Amino acid sequence: MEYRRLGSSGLIVSALGLGTMQFGEAMNVGRLDQQATNDMIKFALDRGINFIDTADVYSRGESEILVGSAIKGIRDEIVLATKARLPMSDTNFNHSGATRVNIMREIEASLRRLQTDHVDLYQLHGWDSNTPLEESLRALDDLVRQGKVRYIGLSNYMAWQAATALGIQHEQHLEKFVTAQMYYSLVGRGLEHEWIDFAKYSGMGILVWSTLAGGFLAGKYSRNQPPPAETRFAEAGQFVPFDKELGYDVVDALHAVADRHGATPARVAIAWAMAQPAISSVLIAARRLEHLDDNIKAADLKLTDEDLRELDAVSNPGIPYPRWMVLQLDQAEDPRPKVLEPERFTDGGPWQDLRRGPNTTV
Repeated sequence: MEYRRLGSSGLIVSALGLGTMQFGEAMNVGRLDQQATNDMIKFALDRGINFIDTADVYSRGESEILVGSAIKGIRDEIVLATKARLPMSDTNFNHSGATRVNIMREIEASLRRLQTDHVDLYQLHGWDSNTPLEESLRALDDLVRQGKVRYIGLSNYMAWQAATALGIQHEQHLEKFVTAQMYYSLVGRGLEHEWIDFAKYSGMGILVWSTLAGGFLAGKYSRNQPPPAETRFAEAGQFVPFDKELGYDVVDALHAVADRHGATPARVAIAWAMAQPAISSVLIAARRLEHLDDNIKAADLKLTDEDLRELDAVSNPGIPYPRWMVLQLDQAEDPRPKVLEPERFTDGGPWQDLRRGPNTTV
């Protein structure tokens, strides 16, 4: 297993982390009981995973209860993360959001369910447009000062939202976000438009969720073969939005790369995510131990430059504005990068000069 720093912190986590949405009955993405949870967590820990990520909303607290029981007696061996912000009640609207009231309530509830006195990483599960950002950030800072939380992170923010939060935290001397848990896959590469550059600039570590796009990139599906029964994709539907025609092309490429390595498409898709910049850990989740075992083996799969180019070409979503203009001005029209970093331009350059024609490089 490979290990990496958790964002800008000094904490070390496995490059693959165990996701836990499949634990519990309510979410219809696994329905694993206590024994299955125990077995899966032990299996992951025995293979070098030290990072477990859950959330209060996963089966409305049941996932945390199952995880808490499974790690009893070995809590200090694990980097434990959970999240709050999404609704925990169908009737009380104050049991939702990133308000001080809800953050304080949910950390206490999570600690009880997890049977611990602290979590190593506490994450806001999404942006809350109904709550002043300063209120949320001060509540998180209080949790760190109280010792209930060691580090804080965010999830499912846009880059400008995260940048605004970091700016407030810096200005007001509050505990800073060290991670961003975000969706990223070969059929969902929107994170590359702004987020990855922002993460590299700010030092935030990205925690990847659903790098198999809800199971689609496991390679079981094709244009002529619908999702088999009893799979997450068949039962829960398309977990993340993507162009299925593009998806089928990506799956074909995954099979081609996998065949060269004697691996599976799922393993290749996970290894691709691990090879991208600013990634602290890629979260994997499975309902069966054999699937988890295959996913973990992605840590030992080293993709070649040829593999990465092939996967990039088939999945490339294009570059939207303003990113293409930023690259145009910073690399194509500014002479300084070619003087300061000539090694980046040995093969013609990382960016085509759009204003000189599509076949011209700098």
